[in-house]
Amino acid sequence: MAKVAVIEDDLPTSNQLRTWIESARPGIVVDQWFSRDDAEAAIARERYDLVVLDIELGRERHAGVAIINAINKRHGTPVLVVSAMPATIYRSIMKALDAWDYLQKATFEEADFVETFLEILRSVKEPAAASTAELSMDPLRQRTPMWRGHRINLPLTAQRILAALFEKRGQVVSYDELFEVVKSGRNRDNIRKHVSTIRDAFREIDPDFACIENVPMRGFRWADSE
Repeated sequence: MAKVAVIEDDLPTSNQLRTWIESARPGIVVDQWFSRDDAEAAIARERYDLVVLDIELGRERHAGVAIINAINKRHGTPVLVVSAMPATIYRSIMKALDAWDYLQKATFEEADFVETFLEILRSVKEPAAASTAELSMDPLRQRTPMWRGHRINLPLTAQRILAALFEKRGQVVSYDELFEVVKSGRNRDNIRKHVSTIRDAFREIDPDFACIENVPMRGFRWADSE
């Protein structure tokens, strides 16, 4: 049975997250913690499958950062950050700390949270490895995709698009197919922006990266490097 922790100092928000989780996965065990000290004690004592946490707890503006570091030192449990801090600033910070994804409060609906939560949980419970000599996409072992031995810093939606392209490498993946793997913004401009994000992330590691090809009017294709 899966066991998750919700670390959130606001009781109504904590209860809301717990309700969404329990509705999405009946029978799941949800522990609620409201302070850094209690959360860190629980992490030292329990083995969670997933942790949902806020960055700011009480008067500690960055308590969540300390908690993520404590998690990484012990079990490497996946972390979904749900915070009021602006995503434009904190998403990259949380990804650098190996958090799996970042949702900004008041900007997402229940469906967005549930989809993200369940996808992370599935990645942990039922990992499907897909790798070549250059690209490795095993969420359980690598936590994020790896290119030539280096971690690629990508948001979860971009990871889903990358997985869809790589799964059908050599074939065109249409815009309609890619619409199925994004949570919102199901239009061509948004898909192109995600693909641009993926390419930029690869090129931070490999300036010559050119494996994702644009197929005009149709979609994109992963072409293995020569």
